[in-house]
Amino acid sequence: MRVEQDERWRAFMRSAQDGDRLAYATLLSELVPMLRRLVNLKWPNIADDEDIVQEILVSLHKFRHTYDRNRPFTPWLLTIAKRRMADAARSRYARNAREIVVDRMPETFSSAHAKTKHETSDELEALRKALATLPPGQRQAVELLKIESLSLEEAAYATGKSVASLKVSVHRALRSMRQIMERDHGRR
Repeated sequence: MRVEQDERWRAFMRSAQDGDRLAYATLLSELVPMLRRLVNLKWPNIADDEDIVQEILVSLHKFRHTYDRNRPFTPWLLTIAKRRMADAARSRYARNAREIVVDRMPETFSSAHAKTKHETSDELEALRKALATLPPGQRQAVELLKIESLSLEEAAYATGKSVASLKVSVHRALRSMRQIMERDHGRR
């Protein structure tokens, strides 16, 4: 059965290398259950098993041109799978070394110094007022980059300005807003 299966996958991969999308889709759909079993054998009951399977499939796709059509397919695939699982193990180990497990999370804002809804509302209003006082270019830069969370490149495309110009506008705008808010806070 394994020899027949390898021949079948090998034929699909050869066709895929020749540009047959249907053969490639069929190959991938047949590989997924086997890859899931393989990952599950290595790590039963892990939450990110699908992520590992996807990483294997991405690597297969990325390196499909390196497959030698005259050699068996399964060993080539298993080499890729073993490398991606080793990467996942290293990543998991590194993540577990940095993470701290807490049995019971502390209550958020349990201290007497927590802000009330009224205080938060006042600060938001002060931010809105400070934003409204900015020149249109600076206001637009803050709105796009800080409120809408666009990247510098996206904001530059949207405004027609350079990335450097947007950086300067945001820097000046935030400095102005800080000064306005500090001045207004001093009046209270």
